[in-house]
Amino acid sequence: MKQTNPLSPDLARAASTFAALGSEQRLAVLGTLVRAGPDGLAIGELGARSGITGSTLTHHMKILAQAGLVSQQKQGRSIICAAVAYDELRELSQFLLRNCCADRESCAHAGAETDSDPLSDPQGHSHG
Repeated sequence: MKQTNPLSPDLARAASTFAALGSEQRLAVLGTLVRAGPDGLAIGELGARSGITGSTLTHHMKILAQAGLVSQQKQGRSIICAAVAYDELRELSQFLLRNCCADRESCAHAGAETDSDPLSDPQGHSHG
């Protein structure tokens, strides 16, 4: 069985990011921002769309921002929130899948076409 270094920087970073996503409300906020696209949303609109407002929304945005998943920028009298870590989110899913079937002699996923699959891993497994 292959062992990964439990203290690797990749593992630590993934754990930190997953911890930031470890709340249904934070997932809802991030999902709302991803759907809004790179221009983001004003904080009031984000609250209206996600159903999370006030100090609760501020708290969750702070955690997501500390994890590098979102940004907040003041524009005039508004605060614009946007998802900024599309590549990191993709890498996070690949982090989980990169060692798929590593402990097996063969893999049922092998040989699947992966170019169009956003959750594909470098070993050519399709996990969609």
